[in-house]
Amino acid sequence: MTSVWSDPVGLPIGEAGAVVTVGTFDGVHRGHHDVLARLAALAEATQRPSVVVTFEPHPLEVVRPSHAPPLLTLHDEKLEMFVQCGVSYVAVIPFTPTLASYEAEQFVDAVLIERFRVAELLVGHDHGFGRGRLGDIDVLKALGAARGFRVTVLPPVHAANGQAISSTAIRSSIQQGDLPTAAAGLGRPYSVAGTVVRGDQRGRLIGYPTLNLQSPPERKLLPPDGVYAVRVQTPQGPFGGMLNLGPRPTFGDASRRIETHVFDATHDWYGAPIRLDLIARIRDTKAFSGIDALRAQLALDEAAARDLLQRLATATSPVRLS
Repeated sequence: MTSVWSDPVGLPIGEAGAVVTVGTFDGVHRGHHDVLARLAALAEATQRPSVVVTFEPHPLEVVRPSHAPPLLTLHDEKLEMFVQCGVSYVAVIPFTPTLASYEAEQFVDAVLIERFRVAELLVGHDHGFGRGRLGDIDVLKALGAARGFRVTVLPPVHAANGQAISSTAIRSSIQQGDLPTAAAGLGRPYSVAGTVVRGDQRGRLIGYPTLNLQSPPERKLLPPDGVYAVRVQTPQGPFGGMLNLGPRPTFGDASRRIETHVFDATHDWYGAPIRLDLIARIRDTKAFSGIDALRAQLALDEAAARDLLQRLATATSPVRLS
């Protein structure tokens, strides 16, 4: 069972120390899962606890706010992914200007050794730490040798196209609306979660009632506006659906909304937590001449979304629009 600690000083780590990995882990993608699996295996082999050290907020929000990327996973989403990976502890360290000012040696001594009693450290091939990320792999290995802990550097995990899987590459795919490629890197569909709120119920009037999701925090990355095939994870189980993300130009509504028509379900989910797994983009958002034209297009969208979801259920490779 994984425990989440916001006060890492209190972690119950014994004399033998811990097996540790450290990073931001935005997305908790396939490359991260490889690190976490190896962490758990090494911890079991050495009879030590496994510790994931991560930060809140994202370090770039502190050191270079103008360069901070939109997030693939918000804090709670990231913790949920960690819990599923079988590590012993997740330690969340507040990333502050003071922490950002630590030199590499100070970070190792004050954080990895003093707080977590690191005996084995697993990091990715491109890991950087300390002020300005000046602590590279060579510096870390030298500090490990001097301080008495072992450093293991893990190679990247590659996608089918040969590109190393990274949060940056996945973020780019989502920004382009290429959700199958993003899902291949994540190891799961990209998702948006929130609470169902009341809308204006226009969808009911045209035969396509929708559940309206509360807008996520601005830091959460959303794909481009458009219509998408989705899997809707509800308290009553999963359902297929189609999502309209963005404005509703046919009604003169320019506000960006997250509205989903759920297939084969009529449950009242107001106030319920919902997760939308985004499967594939169907089309751009556009204005129609009237309700009848919109209704006809929605029928085509539904058929396309159902087909995509059915193909996904039987596919062995990412689903793409033809």
